[in-house]
Amino acid sequence: MKESQIAGVLTPILAQFGLELEAVEIIPAGKRRLLRVVVDGDGPDGTGPLLDEIAEASKAASAALDSADVTGNAAYTFEVTSRGVSRPLERPRHWRRNAGRLVTVRLAEGDAITGRIVSSTDESVRLDVNGTSQEVRFADVERALIQVELNRPTATRSEDEEG
Repeated sequence: MKESQIAGVLTPILAQFGLELEAVEIIPAGKRRLLRVVVDGDGPDGTGPLLDEIAEASKAASAALDSADVTGNAAYTFEVTSRGVSRPLERPRHWRRNAGRLVTVRLAEGDAITGRIVSSTDESVRLDVNGTSQEVRFADVERALIQVELNRPTATRSEDEEG
């Protein structure tokens, strides 16, 4: 089982569902292997794929793997998952899809910033850090993780009216 061959089979299948292949992970699990495929996409509101989209793509991906000869004879369990909050933000589209979320950014120089994603471009992100706007270039980011918020604040009326 080779990740690059599996990616070659799955990428066009996932694209039919508006999904992007983020990662292929092959994890030994006793005599079997876990084949985990991580997907992402814009979804209907631009903030990531819906569970229904992932479920439909999973069925099609499984059928494609069954008909292709990329998994060999080894037994495996197939899992399709979204990026979730535990994966770092690495590409401009990750930042765009997480607008409004709280993020902790560790800079290459060692400092850490926690703020809410206001907007992003292909080169940088604008964060609201305790009411102050701060721009961070992606080139300066060592690692960035979304923070889980149980009581995530809703947008205020003025933010909704702005766009």
